[in-house]
Formats: sequence, structure tokens, C-alpha cells
Amino acid sequence: MSTEDAIDRKLVFITGASSGIGQALAWRYHQAGWRLALAARRAGEIEDWARKHSIAEDRYAVYAADVAQTDSIVEAGQACMAKQGVPDTVIANAGISVGVDTSVRDDLDVIARTFATNNVGLAATFHPFISAMTQRGSGRLVGIASVAGIRGLPGHGAYCASKAAVIAYCESLRGELRASGVKVVTIVPGYVATPLTSQNRYSMPFLMQPEAFADRSYCAIEAGASYRVIPWQMGVVAKLLRLLPNSAFDAVLAGRPRKHRQGQ
Repeated sequence: MSTEDAIDRKLVFITGASSGIGQALAWRYHQAGWRLALAARRAGEIEDWARKHSIAEDRYAVYAADVAQTDSIVEAGQACMAKQGVPDTVIANAGISVGVDTSVRDDLDVIARTFATNNVGLAATFHPFISAMTQRGSGRLVGIASVAGIRGLPGHGAYCASKAAVIAYCESLRGELRASGVKVVTIVPGYVATPLTSQNRYSMPFLMQPEAFADRSYCAIEAGASYRVIPWQMGVVAKLLRLLPNSAFDAVLAGRPRKHRQGQ
């Protein structure tokens, strides 16, 4: 089989593919010659995007799924394997980011929804593919975390906690699958210009465009990285913040604007 034929057969499954990082990743993989399996609640928007970019119908398939509903995303993964085969790479990208105030009762529901999407949804995205990948002896499971998961930010407890959980979960899964041939990759974005960040009320250093982030992510995944902060400058900032004693960290963040809460 030629190198071109091998690339032509490769398949990537991406959640949250209707906008932002997910859509940028889909385009980057398409440019590299991969077939696409794209999942999102707004399946019609993916179809519109694919037609706009003249992506051939035999190069992609769309699966309507809500990662916050376990059966929904599991069934999408099963449908992907039945229609397109077992993916070479699965990217659990779908996520939500909403500010919370624990003293407000309704925000407890926001916290539950955030964990259902960002954590249970990530595990449910991987679930249908693990046995098939293990039997094949190859594959990559990619979790999209965030530098917000490295230290907690005031007013952003649900998102920070969920992304910290993504980092820990992927590390655990990597150890579990180490001997199977299936690789687990943790991608840790800094600030990326997407609908999730467009309303932020605070400064966003080293803000990246989604296309640039997608390119660096693709290169890191294909290079065999197990953990990568993108851009690297945010990795340095995050490590420095992690080293700060609590009193200094709290002082640095004193007065920092909070993430918009639901309805704001």
C-alpha cells in the first residue's frame, strides 16, 4: 500500500465539530487527506460547512449526537464504526464553559451539566471505540483539556474542575491502555478565539486563532505526544502559576473579572 493510499484510508472521529476548535480540527484533518466522522448536536451546521468547503460526500459523515446524553454519543460512535469503520483517531472535543456561583441554586444545575458534557461525555465518546481499537492494536484517543484545569479561577469553578478532571482521566486511561497499542493524548489549549471565549471579560494572553491551534494539535498528535500545552507559552505560565503559594496566587487573581454566568 502506498503512503497516499494509507493516508486516504485514515479516519478521524471528532465531537463538537459544528464550530470552533472542532471545526478547525476537521478542516486540518481533511487537508491532510483523512476521512471525517463528525459529531455534534447541530448536525445541519456541519453539513452546511462541508458543502461550503466542497468536501466530497464520500470523505465525511455526520452524526447528530449530544455528548451530555451518554446513549446518544455512544450510539453515534457505534454508527460511525458500522458505516465508516474503526477510526484511527478519536478526538473528544465537545465541551461547555459557563461561569458559576455556588451560592445560586440554579448554578448547581450548570455544574452538573458541565460535568455531564466535559467529563462523562468525554468518556462516553471514547467508550464505543476502545474494544475495537484494542483488538486492532492501534488507535489514538485524544482528550481536549484546558490550561484552566491546572489552577482554579474565581467564578469558573465548574469549567476548571471539569478540565482538571479531563487531564487526570486521560492520564489514568493512558496507563490502562499502555500495553494495548492504543495511545491516549491530552491536548491542553490556552486561549483560542472561539464562541466559548468570545464573551470573556478578562484578558486572554497568547490568544490563538482556531486554525493555528488545530495545526499545532494535529502535529502534536501525529508526532506521538502524550501531553501537549498549546501554545507552549501558556504551558510556561501555567507551570509558574502552579508553583505560586496560595496566598500569592490569590493575590494575583484578586479583582479579576469572572466568567459570564448562565443568562448574563
